[in-house]
Amino acid sequence: MRLQFTAGNRTAGLRPRLLALAVLAAYQGGAVGAEPTIQLPAVEVIGTTPLPGIGLPIEQVPANVQTVKGQALEDQRSLTVADYMAQNMTGVNVNETQNNPFQPNVNFRGFTASPLLGTPQGLSVYQDGVRINEPFGDVVSWDLIPVNALANMSMMPGSNPLFGLNTLGGAISMQTKRGYTHRGGAVEVSGGSWGRYNAQAEFGGVAANGVDYFIAGNYFDEDGWRDASPSEVRQVFGQLGWRNATTDLSMTLSLADNDLIGNGLVQREFLSAQGWDAINTKPDQTENKLAFLNFNGSHWLNDATMLSANAYYRNARTRTLNGDANDDIDPDDADFDLSECVGGADEDDAEISCSGALNRSKSRRVGYGVTGQINFNQDLLGHQNLFIVGLGYEHSRTDFEQTTEFGTINAGRGVDGIGVFGDEGEVELRGVNRTWSVFATDTFSFNSVYHLTVSGRYNHTRVENRDQLIPDRSNPESLTGDHSFRRFNPAIGLAITPSKNLSFYASYNEGSRAPTAIELGCANPDQPCKLPNAMAGDPPLDMVVSKTFEGGVRGKIANGIGYSASLYRTENTDDIQFIAANSTGAGYFSNVGKTRREGVDLGLNGEMGTFRWFAGYSYIKATYQSNFSIANEVNSSAVDTDSDGDGDTIFVSKGDRLPGIPRHQFKVRGEWQALPQWTIGANVVAFSSQYSHGNENNDHRGAGGKVAGYAVVNLDTRYNFGNTGWQLFAKVNNLFDKKYHTGGMLGETFFEADGTFMGGDDEFSALVAPGAPRAAWIGVRYAFDKPAGR
Repeated sequence: MRLQFTAGNRTAGLRPRLLALAVLAAYQGGAVGAEPTIQLPAVEVIGTTPLPGIGLPIEQVPANVQTVKGQALEDQRSLTVADYMAQNMTGVNVNETQNNPFQPNVNFRGFTASPLLGTPQGLSVYQDGVRINEPFGDVVSWDLIPVNALANMSMMPGSNPLFGLNTLGGAISMQTKRGYTHRGGAVEVSGGSWGRYNAQAEFGGVAANGVDYFIAGNYFDEDGWRDASPSEVRQVFGQLGWRNATTDLSMTLSLADNDLIGNGLVQREFLSAQGWDAINTKPDQTENKLAFLNFNGSHWLNDATMLSANAYYRNARTRTLNGDANDDIDPDDADFDLSECVGGADEDDAEISCSGALNRSKSRRVGYGVTGQINFNQDLLGHQNLFIVGLGYEHSRTDFEQTTEFGTINAGRGVDGIGVFGDEGEVELRGVNRTWSVFATDTFSFNSVYHLTVSGRYNHTRVENRDQLIPDRSNPESLTGDHSFRRFNPAIGLAITPSKNLSFYASYNEGSRAPTAIELGCANPDQPCKLPNAMAGDPPLDMVVSKTFEGGVRGKIANGIGYSASLYRTENTDDIQFIAANSTGAGYFSNVGKTRREGVDLGLNGEMGTFRWFAGYSYIKATYQSNFSIANEVNSSAVDTDSDGDGDTIFVSKGDRLPGIPRHQFKVRGEWQALPQWTIGANVVAFSSQYSHGNENNDHRGAGGKVAGYAVVNLDTRYNFGNTGWQLFAKVNNLFDKKYHTGGMLGETFFEADGTFMGGDDEFSALVAPGAPRAAWIGVRYAFDKPAGR
């Protein structure tokens, strides 16, 4: 019997209760019989909502869904889900803004899921039906996702309203392992370049009383390939569940305690003068802690009706410490005196005399929520029909604090604090988010060829900010304010399936994103803030609305070669961007009008004997569709708008390309089974050039306006020692040691090329995110108690 599931959903194309009994029989093994009497064809099922429920065969889904099995993550030794997506999924590129493997900016079709506050977010990310975008900024902490506990993952493109807020360009839906489906255990250790050590363990099974269980742990430690960039990641995941023919219950717990150093962008001249591992200032530290409890349950009310629901509690804490050059140092001030930067100094004197600053922040985010849905897989007017209706409620509270301590930059470009704090950057904010929603989707099959899907979701979000320092909302510098956002987002799509090896589809859908507490707390151009250093008053922002058209074809041809091709266009209205108010990084969030992403995704895959392969190409044209101006002192095209003789403003025009998004990308994956026990794999990824941040008008002339394109080759191999359970594996990244940049920004520097502090005189610099050099790791894995054939 062969069954294939994606996103934890049962299929609407087969009798659901019959399928449930087959699954139970298959995984109970000898308790029911050595050979199940029910034989079903292989079916790839796609969840149409984040909750586990009755899904659709992939050929009936009107979108170019990409799916990933957990085994693929294991075979390629992907460090994070972002790592795998960057190397294997069409439409995805990564900006290594922090230069930490657990802190990438992941872009899909020009929309971003990033751990960095201030980055415009456009992708929703789900783990077992719970949206894990953080409530404070909608950021995604990739280091909190236990990759060795993932069973599968789907990339849902477009503005699918069923996946709720922040689904502007797509949704990533991940399902974790459980004991019924992942029996047995494994222990794995590896090490190599950059002092990296990684240990993983997992074990799952079913107890005599029918309770299934799974536990996984991960420990990662490395020095980092850049100067002063060590990181440590500790993750634990556990699952308990129980199921019978009608009921399925599961509870999961995710714990993490991570310490990440990502020293960010660096002046390009540093790389040539000091070496590829050079950094700007240090440290740039992020400490993340997580406790995430999630309960999922489903129950068949009858042969065609299923109730499914989840409830969760999530407690996350983050502390950051950033050593920076002090942007307020002013050698031209009459009171400037470097000797004033000592303990006990007056705050005003320290502000203009200290060369460095230690910016600290801490936040605690506590959230809980519940979602329920009813799945009706009943014929309508004599035709197959799947109808799902549900509702959900989410509540989160964020307590956020920031401080700035003045200090001096030492010889290693670290910052030594003097114990004097500035009140300008001090923040104490409590933000409360409440969202309730109702959603529904219906897929009606006119016959075996035509399948119409109509969906919609209504969201109502309320954001309440309370300034703990300036509670009086009449004060223009107070962060206190109440904001409400509501919208109904529709979707419609048609899938045409003339055969099991060919399907066409076309769809239109809408999504939205409500401004978060940090965006509303930093939206006043008269009170610019510096992320993550400070916030100011909060004029209202409008909700971002996205509208996506998509059409395509997918299928298989001779020799089992699969193909897919899709065309899409997504347009955002009232898109939110962080607008720099000056070259020091201070700015504010603002609605900038319309932006557009349009393009094509092409994919081919197949097998030729012992060789498996995949090739993908993406074209992404991401442009601004409205005119607006940005304060910018470092772009060579800046215009003098305040009559001081210096350029200070750039003008962005309709058609200018968004920074950070390469127009072309090409990916190839090949895997050759050289011997029955030995497999060799390779990935080739290539990206065209991209504009740097700060060059939103695409008119900067000189260094740094663009980041050049690049291509990188990665190798992996694994050798299984017969049926002993032992496996030896190795991986090489950037085989040819290519020197490249994954992103850039126009900025300023306070340092000479050799790192000498210039005493407060800042000069233009092209900042870049250097790509990691060649690296290799080797490891061993031992698997035990695995069922035969698995």
